[in-house]
Amino acid sequence: NETKHMAGSGSDGTEDSDSSAEREQTNSSESDGNMPKRQRLTRASTRLSQSSQDLKRAVDHDESPPLTPTGNAPSSESELDISSPNASHDESQSKDQANRDSDKDLSHRPKRRRCHETYNFNMKCPTPGCNSLGHLTGKHERHFAVSGCPLYHNLSADECKVKAVSREKQEEEVKVQEESNSRHATRHQTPTSKQSRYKEQVAEIRKGRNSGLQKEQKEKHMEHRQTHSNTREPLLENITSEYDLELFRKAQARASEDLEKLRIQGQITEGSNMIKTILFGRYELDTWYHSPYPEEYARLGRLYVCEFCLKYMKSQTILRRHMAKCVWKHPPGDEVYRKGAISVFEVDGKKNKIYCQNLCLLAKLFLDHKTLYYDVEPFLFYVMTEADNTGCHLVGYFSKEKNSFLNYNVSCILTMPQYMRQGFGKMLIDFSYLLSKVEEKVGSPERPLSDLGLISYRSYWKEVLLRYMYNFQGKEISIKEISQETAVNPVDIVSTLQSLQMLKYWKGKHLVLKRQDLIDEWKAKEIKRGNSNKTIDPSSLKWTPPKGT
Repeated sequence: NETKHMAGSGSDGTEDSDSSAEREQTNSSESDGNMPKRQRLTRASTRLSQSSQDLKRAVDHDESPPLTPTGNAPSSESELDISSPNASHDESQSKDQANRDSDKDLSHRPKRRRCHETYNFNMKCPTPGCNSLGHLTGKHERHFAVSGCPLYHNLSADECKVKAVSREKQEEEVKVQEESNSRHATRHQTPTSKQSRYKEQVAEIRKGRNSGLQKEQKEKHMEHRQTHSNTREPLLENITSEYDLELFRKAQARASEDLEKLRIQGQITEGSNMIKTILFGRYELDTWYHSPYPEEYARLGRLYVCEFCLKYMKSQTILRRHMAKCVWKHPPGDEVYRKGAISVFEVDGKKNKIYCQNLCLLAKLFLDHKTLYYDVEPFLFYVMTEADNTGCHLVGYFSKEKNSFLNYNVSCILTMPQYMRQGFGKMLIDFSYLLSKVEEKVGSPERPLSDLGLISYRSYWKEVLLRYMYNFQGKEISIKEISQETAVNPVDIVSTLQSLQMLKYWKGKHLVLKRQDLIDEWKAKEIKRGNSNKTIDPSSLKWTPPKGT
């Protein structure tokens, strides 16, 4: 109830201020008895006609129309200021003044420049020793954030400009190559000889990279880290191949350019209310995206979250007091799966509304496409935890609609950053398909998927198909049979087969090719991985499909 009150206080305050402003305006208009309504309307119309005459004379003398305070030409007469207190009330005086202005030499008037990029020169880059000049993209003269700071990325402004020119040339070459390939594109195009040679070259470059840093290089890296701490990016040279490092630099420049465009458009501003870090359990997590927490919390930049009940607080002291009296040690709802330390809880958005809202707000810090925050009642949340002697710690979750018209088995899915790249994401996906099997349905995730979500799902679909091919002993494979056995949507199966080049069109029929090389490669990875505990055991599921809502 406390969280809900905080979330709604902003809108209440806004409504109060708006209504008070309206009341003040009404009172002032009622108290103004010296000017009748008819007289005010006559003067407003006079100013409007005067402004239209000024525009006409400006066109006759080849003069640009007057600029609005924002620096853009007004699109219509309605954008002109007809209520300025400095406007003349005498029509004859305004005409005489306009005639005198028209007789002046317009060529000596200073021209107004339109500014496409707005810079606040009072702002400074937070990187110590940086003068805010240059930009990581090499396309802007100044920067005000770490994302665009050349010094933070251990570069100079001139180096960024040189790299920008090089990237533009490469992009032009790729664009020309893509246009050439599109003319001869087929439905299932195989890699060209040039693409195959390029792939081999990249593989050779990656093989030739250094296996580790030399002693002098390690000392240089440690000295840089001790000198600059977190105020500079770590040195990245000699850690990986030059090819991969250049790919990373391109991604950094592209992300910085996107942020700069948003800043110019006014969608983000320097010092905007965005939570930079959260303290969650024993982890301090850097956030990736904006989440609509109440403004009084968001403007702090740092949030303290209880890892069990997900309540958010303003300070370490409040969190410590809360943890001393918080009785939650696991998510609310029913525990439907347990194997070892891994458990999954089914939480109803209607019965545990505040918890699910807090979970959605937390997830938005790490998801780009998420739009659901408060309307959680039509959803079920399946929360995965890892237990120890202090409680069940949040690993990740996925949500699904109680009644999905399109048979989506996942609406939103997230693995917490501290548990990423450990196999938990694939476990969550596998668990969602296990529920679909129990429901005797074919499922698919709701689109659009995030970048990391798309990578995880493609990897899962690939593994499911290769395992099915490895265990398949028949001669004819049916996509429908694969879908019924794995609960994967046929559309997802076809797209995965196409990406693996295992689906061909021959003599009017689609054929599924059993590529033994891919199957052997998958099997070798399975053997190397061994008996991992990062798998879902169907026998540990204690769950029946919910009836109704």
